[in-house]
Amino acid sequence: MKRRVVITGLGAITPIGIGKTEFWQGLIAGKNGIDRVQSFDVSEFPTQIGAEVKNFDPAMFFDKKESRRMDRFGQFALAAAKLAVEDAELDVKKIDKTRAGVSVGSGIGGIQTIQEQIEVLKTKGPRRVSPFLVPMLIANIASGYISIEFGFQGPNATIVTACATGTHSIGEAFNMIRAGMADVMVAGGAEAAFVPIAFAGFCSMRAMSTRNDDPARASRPFDAQRDGFVMGEGAGVVILEELGHALKRGARIYAEVAGYGLSGDAYHITAPDPEGKGAALCMSMALQDAQMTPEEVDYINAHGTSTPLNDKIETMAIKQVFGEHAYKLAISSTKSMIGHLLGAAGSVEAIACALTLAHQVIPPTINYENPDPECDLNYVPNKAQKRKIKVALSNSFGFGGTNATLILKQFVE
Repeated sequence: MKRRVVITGLGAITPIGIGKTEFWQGLIAGKNGIDRVQSFDVSEFPTQIGAEVKNFDPAMFFDKKESRRMDRFGQFALAAAKLAVEDAELDVKKIDKTRAGVSVGSGIGGIQTIQEQIEVLKTKGPRRVSPFLVPMLIANIASGYISIEFGFQGPNATIVTACATGTHSIGEAFNMIRAGMADVMVAGGAEAAFVPIAFAGFCSMRAMSTRNDDPARASRPFDAQRDGFVMGEGAGVVILEELGHALKRGARIYAEVAGYGLSGDAYHITAPDPEGKGAALCMSMALQDAQMTPEEVDYINAHGTSTPLNDKIETMAIKQVFGEHAYKLAISSTKSMIGHLLGAAGSVEAIACALTLAHQVIPPTINYENPDPECDLNYVPNKAQKRKIKVALSNSFGFGGTNATLILKQFVE
């Protein structure tokens, strides 16, 4: 019999709030986290808006010397992990650290450091390049920081699967606990890519919204007038525990992780399969893993990027998997409020699902104003909905055709 896995701690660094409470209050209020980009001069860029994390002070989490040796994505990751461990009331001195591990990934890693140090190389020469360049930029440094901070010696891994990173990271940590490799896992994703080179790359792809004159209404998943995603940044980290381990220490349980699916489109480097076969397979695999029927799912936190292709094809895939039940589902995209957090998106959305189950309130899809005939499901438009939710599903899809789905359910002993 597979070991059961529950979520006992949540740590969120997001454009609408730091910590689970601020994040959740922002979500259910339909708060907008998108504005003109402040990280650098965007005046020559076709897209000039984004969802940046506001009021993040590294001094709240690290000393000045430590924070200078960390890329912003690493700061986000470790800060979110500290928040999650604190939220779980996990006394790291009392657990077996060889049975505690970390699975925190990033789609891009320390690109801010790369951008800065290339300038140093060009203007001051190779001797002035930071000796911390390599450890600051590698994606697995996030898991490394967290492992070192808490002394966790169990599985230590990093997943890099573009915008599916956060979901894959939680899913693989879930599997590690089920397989008996660990009793506790710190899992999630972090991203901080607001630098000119990354932003220019997305602009050149014409993937981002150019609604620069109205940033608050730019991210509009499933709306007929959507014109691209809005880039965000942040981190989401959860504490996963084997059920017996959590019960023994009297932990509060937000939700149980019930199933995990992953698939590949095998179609195109950036565009989704036009028939939605990869996304449908991924959701079906998660349902099979959870030993659930489609009718048992109440809510889907959609990938919902606000791009013309994604939203149409995700809707198509949901209909393939859920049939008539698709029209009874509540579906929302929290990216309408926080933008697309790239490698952190799936883990922050998993936190949203856990809180939805805990509070029995569904976050809205804001900016839903113009129905699209090809997107004709219940997207929880504009206002949060109170509704009985026993099972929540979260989708993440990434460049390269990589797909990931998590299923969470209300915990029942």
